[in-house]
Amino acid sequence: MTDWTPCTLRAKQWFESLRDRICAEFEKIEAEAGSAARFDYLTWHREEAGNPNPGGGTRGLMKGQVFEKVGVNVSTVHGTFAPQFAASVNGASEDSPGFTATGISLVAHMANPHVPAVHMNTRFLTTTKAWFGGGGDLNPPLPYEEDTGDFHAAFKAACDGHDAAYYPKFKAWADDYFFIPHRGVHRGVGGIFYDHLECDSDAAFEANFAFTRDVGEAFLDVFPKLVRRRMGLAFNDAEKQQQLEWRGRYAEFNLVYDRGTLFGLKTGGNIDAILMSLPPEAVWS
Repeated sequence: MTDWTPCTLRAKQWFESLRDRICAEFEKIEAEAGSAARFDYLTWHREEAGNPNPGGGTRGLMKGQVFEKVGVNVSTVHGTFAPQFAASVNGASEDSPGFTATGISLVAHMANPHVPAVHMNTRFLTTTKAWFGGGGDLNPPLPYEEDTGDFHAAFKAACDGHDAAYYPKFKAWADDYFFIPHRGVHRGVGGIFYDHLECDSDAAFEANFAFTRDVGEAFLDVFPKLVRRRMGLAFNDAEKQQQLEWRGRYAEFNLVYDRGTLFGLKTGGNIDAILMSLPPEAVWS
């Protein structure tokens, strides 16, 4: 297969539908807490010289009583990589710098330190190759074994429905990836991370797309349960301080090591959408 346009469109439509359902569920949680908070949506358009169809996306942002700051972004962009960046991307090169990318990216920073922060992202990219990537990881300032276990079990079930080797492989990949070398600590309690699930045939696309959809469904199923479990717990100043310090580490990772941040900045993405992952407040002691 050489024309991935129909596949990109299908993936785009799925990511947008997942966004809509996630945002609706998060707004429902806010309503349960007595809050009228709703997502605010900002549509942005990418610019690239000489490109009549560079694409763009929509940033969804909500600041509420339960979700202190949550961003849910979808984007679909088309263009060419800068020569020095193309060599670092699967299937791209200085001679073949063209790409398309569509995906959903979510980061939630919670008001109550007992409720874990979370990240989830899934994407479909094409260069001279085509592949899916993504995953999700949990970032609790105050970890609970029950929450960690349920989060991992949800993603394990999604993985096991496709390949028994996926969960141990993608869990280890998340442990390696979501690590802050200069601190010598992990960003949170992990999850799964996968990349370069290559689609070298129609059958491979369908299999990898089905897996990616199950990852999104697993997130939508498990994370709201964790929020509802913890959002009513009382917390003290020391627990809030711990949350703010861990947010600082989250910011360090996203600004120094995160691939998605780098990709967005290198491809002319919307700055506000790219940096929506940063917490609303953090401290460095």
